Amino acid sequence: VLEHVTLHVRPGETVAVVGPSGGGKSTLCRLIPRFYDVTSGRICIDGQDVRSVTQESLHHAIGVVQQDVFLFADTIANNIRYGRPDATMEEIREAARQAEIYDDIMAMPDGFDTYVGERGTLLSGGQKQRVSIARIFLKNPPILILDALDHLAEGRTTLIIAHRLSTIRSASRILVVADGRICEQGTHEELMRLGGLYATLRSTQDLSSAE
Repeated sequence: VLEHVTLHVRPGETVAVVGPSGGGKSTLCRLIPRFYDVTSGRICIDGQDVRSVTQESLHHAIGVVQQDVFLFADTIANNIRYGRPDATMEEIREAARQAEIYDDIMAMPDGFDTYVGERGTLLSGGQKQRVSIARIFLKNPPILILDALDHLAEGRTTLIIAHRLSTIRSASRILVVADGRICEQGTHEELMRLGGLYATLRSTQDLSSAE
């Protein structure tokens, strides 16, 4: 799917990955936590090949927040605690505050003991996303893979799979992935001046929003 991709991400950098559907954005990000393994080349974190460390240690260092959030048929507290099973109740509350879901939870009749239903069906889409983000605050990993830019990214090395380009203007760097290759990279301003694929995708989305 990906060919001739060379990418260096600096510690603390926020990199957005954009491009047309099927171009390889998600595949690129899934290689880092070893959801897939490379067939040639290598993926390194701090100089260590990800295939040379345990899955447990690798996943402990990486937080993933996807658009399709998975919640267990359990309480809100236990769904947040999934980020770190030994967390105290106060730590869970603090993670909920950081994820900006605390007030919503406290407004529910059973608070943190509220049952979320199968796959979280009793919560709104936004609430499910915030519970997922609270898990990551609780876990506190140095590397993040997100589906949208969030203040969770502050102070962490972050890759964002961007679907709405308007949300990633402030990223340190934007990669444009198409046909399995990185075809453009730079800041929002640099890519707009270039007038290539990123500028075309951005103007197309702006027109759709205006309509």
